[in-house]
Amino acid sequence: MIRDPSRVLVVGRSPINRVVISKIVERSGLKPISESPDMAAKILRSLSPGVVVLDGGADNKDCDSLMSSIDALRRASSKSLPAVILLSTKNGTPESLGLSSVIDVVVAKPITPERLQPVIDRLLSR
Repeated sequence: MIRDPSRVLVVGRSPINRVVISKIVERSGLKPISESPDMAAKILRSLSPGVVVLDGGADNKDCDSLMSSIDALRRASSKSLPAVILLSTKNGTPESLGLSSVIDVVVAKPITPERLQPVIDRLLSR
């Protein structure tokens, strides 16, 4: 497995949202990899990115199939990497929204560079 902290895996069902998120990631000087939830599982097996950005969709469940793969990567990493950001229709913390313990930060939609870019930068600097 290749560990590359400069890579950010952007996962979501909407190709348009993935493009928007990828452009924001690029502004942080990072290299986005944009995939659907089905294809992202294959990417996670070969590449360990520094951050994973999940577009949860309308009910925050669009990427649930990836949680066990991400959890396994984090357990194998001494630094709990990759960091995980969930893009949600609801505002709150992972705990208050009843989300998986794998998720580090929830960013409420609509997604803007002013909201997402500082979160990515903060997670990568920890």
